[in-house]
Amino acid sequence: IPLLRHLESTACYFLAGSFKTHQYTCKNGSLYRQFAYVISFSPYYWRAMQCARRWFDESDPNHLANMGKYVSAMVAAGARLTYATQSNSLWFGVVLVTSIVATVYQLYWDFVKDWGLLNPNSKNPWLRDDLMLKNKSFYYISIALNVVLRVAWIESITRFRINQVQTHLLDFFLASLEVIRRGHWNFYRLENEHLNNVGKFRAVKTVPLPFREMDSD
Repeated sequence: IPLLRHLESTACYFLAGSFKTHQYTCKNGSLYRQFAYVISFSPYYWRAMQCARRWFDESDPNHLANMGKYVSAMVAAGARLTYATQSNSLWFGVVLVTSIVATVYQLYWDFVKDWGLLNPNSKNPWLRDDLMLKNKSFYYISIALNVVLRVAWIESITRFRINQVQTHLLDFFLASLEVIRRGHWNFYRLENEHLNNVGKFRAVKTVPLPFREMDSD
């Protein structure tokens, strides 16, 4: 989303002719502020529609629950955008509530659904029975790291008093953290998917039958 917002700013800068006058008037217009909602909602919207389609085709309630995760993210993103222009206590409370709900929803989905962890009955405490890494500490560290990276939205409501250059550097740093989180998330997501494929015989052409072969006369 930060990359898409920067593309929006770039298009505004050139289409409005600000590169000639050095007057950033386009960012002050209502159209620019409204289009920011479209840019921020688009990734979540398309993922939500993909989940809705899979639920419609397969009737699996997990897809409907997954769609709810993206809807909650859209609501939180919209609240933060509104708070950026209407900085009052009401919208601060709305941002806080919607962001916490979305973050808890996302963390649950990361750990339980995508990574297959937090199983209280597992032989590996709060992990899962099958692990590809021998050192269990990596999983606990990854859980803590994912929590920290998921709450990076706190920066958007703290409003540090920094100059324009430092603001851009901070935006770049936060976007880099999101890239790191995605790569980190992918490792355990693929691990869990691989173990599920093997355990449910999805990766083989023949599935063993529940009876022994009998020699025919």
